[in-house]
Amino acid sequence: MDHPFRWMTGAGTSRPLHHHAAVAAVSAPTTMRVFIPLTIRKRNGRPKIVPPADMAPDTGGGVDPHVLKAIAKAWSWRRKLESGESATIQDIADAEGISDRYVGRMLRLAYLAPAVLDKLLIGRVPPSVSIKDLAQAAELPWIEQVAAMFG
Repeated sequence: MDHPFRWMTGAGTSRPLHHHAAVAAVSAPTTMRVFIPLTIRKRNGRPKIVPPADMAPDTGGGVDPHVLKAIAKAWSWRRKLESGESATIQDIADAEGISDRYVGRMLRLAYLAPAVLDKLLIGRVPPSVSIKDLAQAAELPWIEQVAAMFG
């Protein structure tokens, strides 16, 4: 007789796959609803989903990925200007499809103090200010930047 369930062999014995296990898998509900209370907050102008404090996993804090991306972009733009690949901030803005004012403001992140970059990139210490404030603080003398950005 050709049976829809196959025989399984294990430890030297043959036993049939239980019919009830296959039926239970097929008749199980296909929709499951899970309620997780979340809050949506704006951070650096972007929405961020924040779980409740008692449910939040301990990720060790860390630097917002938008901050890291902004610093990486600033260094990329700085290299383009220094190498001559781009002659002006306007060239970068046109290539990126953004304003030259934004490029100029964010380009300041490429001139952060080495101690600040070490805390952000190596130590993963989150700054106590926004990306916009980081860019403004980059104009401070290096010795004052750490206190301005990490409180």
